[in-house]
Parts: sequence; C-alpha cells; structure tokens
Amino acid sequence: MRHVSDDERRARLAVRHALASGVASPEEATRAVTVLHATEPATVHLSCWARVPGLAVADVERALYADRTLVKQLAMRRTLFVVPRDLLPAVLPSASARVAATERAAVVKDVVTAGLAVDGNAWLDAGRAQVIDLLGRHPAGLPAQAVREAVPAIDVKVSVRPGSQWSASRVLTHLGLTGDVVRGANSGHWRVSRPAWTLTRDWIDPPVPWSAADGYREVVRRWLWSFGPGTEDDLVWWLGATKGVVRTALAGLGAVAVRLDDGSTGWLLPEDEEVVADPGPWVALLPVLDPTVMGWKERGFHLGPHRERLFDRNGNAGTTVWVDGRVVGCWVQDAAGVVHLRLLERVGARARRALSAEAERLTAWLGGVKVGTVYSSPAMKDPVVC
Repeated sequence: MRHVSDDERRARLAVRHALASGVASPEEATRAVTVLHATEPATVHLSCWARVPGLAVADVERALYADRTLVKQLAMRRTLFVVPRDLLPAVLPSASARVAATERAAVVKDVVTAGLAVDGNAWLDAGRAQVIDLLGRHPAGLPAQAVREAVPAIDVKVSVRPGSQWSASRVLTHLGLTGDVVRGANSGHWRVSRPAWTLTRDWIDPPVPWSAADGYREVVRRWLWSFGPGTEDDLVWWLGATKGVVRTALAGLGAVAVRLDDGSTGWLLPEDEEVVADPGPWVALLPVLDPTVMGWKERGFHLGPHRERLFDRNGNAGTTVWVDGRVVGCWVQDAAGVVHLRLLERVGARARRALSAEAERLTAWLGGVKVGTVYSSPAMKDPVVC
C-alpha cells in the first residue's frame, strides 16, 4: 500500500483546488473543489476570487444568472451549494434525494404535531402542487414573500419545539430538494440572498436524473479528484451518507487504498496514483465555509493545532489564511472594509509579504463592501496577532 504523506496531501490540495496557480473562470473554480458552499452568498464570490486571477463580481453573476452554468442546490448535509450544471443529474437522485426524504418526514411530523392536518403527507403534497401551479404562471419566478401571499395554505407558522418555527420556506425547501424549483435570479446585492423561486424547467433544461447509485458514484468520483486521498469517514461526513453508500461508490470506482501519515486508510482514484509535484510557495485568503477548509472531516494535515480557534461550536469554518498548504490564521475587515490578517503562528518574511499583498488585493477588490457573516470563528472575534 503506497504511503501518502501530509506534505503530498498539501501539494495535492494546492494544485487540485487551483490555489497556487489559479483557474480561468468561476466554472473552473467550482469544478476544482467539486461544489462551492453557498450558505452565505458572499462565499461563492470570495471562493472564486481566491482562485481566478482578474475575477470581477460580474463574472460570477453571469455564471449564476445569465449563462446558468452554475446552479444553487440544497444537497449534502442539507447544505446549500453552487453546483456545476452537469453535476445536477448526479446530485439530485443521491445526496439531494436523501435529504428530501428526511425533510419530508420532518415536515409531515411537524404538521401533524402542530394540528394543521391529520395527514401531513397530503398537506405537503397539496402545498407543493399549489406552488408549482403558481410558479408555472410566473416563468421569471417569484420571491418567497410573493409565494406566501399567493398560496395562503402554506403561509402558516409552525412551532412544535423551541427555535423550530417555520412557514412556507419548508415547502420551498422541499421543492428545491426534489429538483422541481431552483433559486433563480437574485434581486439583492451579491452578498445577500433574495432569490426568485423559479420552476427548474423555466431556468434550465431539466436534468434527467441518474440512478441513486450512479449519482453517488459520480459525486464520490469528483470528490476524490478534488480532495483525495480521503478516508471513508471523510466521505461519510461530507456526503451526509452512510458507510454502505460510500463503500459501494468506492468499489464501483475501483478506488485505490493508500496509507496516510496518521495511520488511517485513504482512497484515490485508480488513475490518480501519481505523486503530485509541489507547486512551490503560495498563500491564500479564503472565506467562511470555503470548500478547501470544509472538504474533510479530519483536517489535521492542514489545520494543525488551530481547529478550535478557526471553527465555531457547530463545526462551521470562519475565514482562513493559508501558507503553503497550511492554515495559519484568519482575516477580518474593519469598519472601512479594509482586510486585516490575524495570524495564529509566526510565518517567514516571504510569506508575510505575500499575505500582506493578498490582503491589499482583496481590500481593493471589495472596494469598501463589508462582508458580514454569522459564522465568525473565535479567532475572528478575539484578536491574536503574531
């Protein structure tokens, strides 16, 4: 069994995630990391900025809303992602379908518990049908508020336990998970999510879903290309699936086992066993929830001792500062929008200069726009400067 060291994993990370050399477009940036996190809209733009030299906000907007080569889709772990359109046929019947089933069960249970209906499935199906009928008459889509007003049957407040109140959003969420609707044109600033909910057939040519097994195998194949070598536990966590699903996909791909520095077994694609050359010195400033930070369950090879400082209590990553494949701190903005580094360890003079240049470049690109977040890490809240 071939040994893959942490040094080689960091080299692969830089090359495959296009952090050391850059890529040409938002689409290429997305494929480099399989999918982009889109829970916070600004992450999509900032993740692309970190990888695409000369990127403009308009480039990302065009890919999302004009060319529609990138599509927002709720999938793995009930997380919103930006997905390359050609991956949708694989994601919908696998990760999205799994979450859709869980979501249906939860909505049905809540509807009955709250006394809205005796048959929760019938209530959800009726609500879905009314929304689809409404959006069919509005091919440009409608914001959530307009949907609620037009379909009063789902404009209800359901509160069956503290902190769990929901309304029409759950019906829209389920329609998105099943691929009937998408988050279409955004009426807000690029760092704000105000989508027009749109029938999928009015937004793109509806993808013909694959089988669940074929879908999982393709998603795992792309993950292995971007994040391999990774362990079964990494894949189970990232997919939000079971070991059975992961093992079936790995077997179907003919994945090759390798030994990692911590003694665990990682997996590579059979055509991807060659050693990846070290890309040389590089630095990066990545946003909250960037895929490179969130790609593995076990992140010790790039996080070192800094996990507790860079993730919130729910496992969400804040901003990160990278030097040669390792996370060395975070970055924040001041009231004027200027980017400042907060390093958790000392770095060499060359890296410090490169990081300062990146901070200046990001400050200029943002042009005074302040990007807020609900995922501030302890390091972002409590200054520690080396």
